[in-house]
Amino acid sequence: MSFTLYPAIDLKGGQVVRLRRGEMDQATVYAADPAAQAAGFARQGFAWVHVVDLDGAFAGRPANAEAVRGILAATAGLSVQLGGGIRDMATAEAWLAAGVARIILGSAAVKDPDFARAACRAFPGRVALGIDARDGYVATEGWAETSGITAHDLAARYADAGAAAIVYTDIARDGMLSGVNVAATAALARAAAVPVIASGGVASIDDIVALKAEGVVAGAILGRALYDGRVDPAAALALAAG
Repeated sequence: MSFTLYPAIDLKGGQVVRLRRGEMDQATVYAADPAAQAAGFARQGFAWVHVVDLDGAFAGRPANAEAVRGILAATAGLSVQLGGGIRDMATAEAWLAAGVARIILGSAAVKDPDFARAACRAFPGRVALGIDARDGYVATEGWAETSGITAHDLAARYADAGAAAIVYTDIARDGMLSGVNVAATAALARAAAVPVIASGGVASIDDIVALKAEGVVAGAILGRALYDGRVDPAAALALAAG
C-alpha cells in the first residue's frame, strides 16, 4: 500500500496555528502567511497539503476563505485537502471548483448523512470523511461536542458511500507530540472499506515507521512535529516512498 504524508496547515484568524487537543485557546502561531507556508511544503517535495479552517469548523461555514484561496494560488501542482465548515453542497461545490483536490466532511458526516452521501456520489474520489475520536467516540463542531457514535460505527455507516478516504484523529493526542495511536488507527483501517489516514500525535519519524509497518494505513498528517523540526521532511518523504 502506498503511504502519503500530508503536512498540516491549520487556519485560525488567517494565521497558521497548531492547537493542543483541539482547544482553540491553546493555539501556537507558527506563520502569518499560510500561502508562503504551503509553498514551502511544495518546495520540500510534499505532494499534498492538509488544510483545516478551524474557525470554520466552529462556525459551520468557511471563515478563512481568503487564506485558503491564497494557498491554492501559491501552490500550483500541490494537491490541497481541505476541511472545516463544509456543511452543504454549495460550499463543497465551490471549494472543489476553486481547485481544492479533496474536501473533508467531519461534523456533516455525523449530523447530515444525506448531504455527506450525496457529496460522495457527486464528487467521486474527492470527498474524505473526517472521523475525530475522543475516547473512541466521534466529536463534532470543531471537537466542541462529542456524539454517541463510535469511530468504527461511523466508518461502517459509510462503507458503501464511495468516500475517497477517512482522516482519523485521536483528539487526546493531537498537537501533544505524544505519539500516534497506531493500534487504534490500524484497527480502523482494517475494518474500514476505504483508505485511512492517521492524524494526531506524530512526534517523530518513529511514528511514521510504526504506521507504515502496519501495512494497512494509507498515510499520515504531520503537524507540530514538522513545525518544531522533530521530523525531517526529506527523511520522512524518503521513508514514505521506500
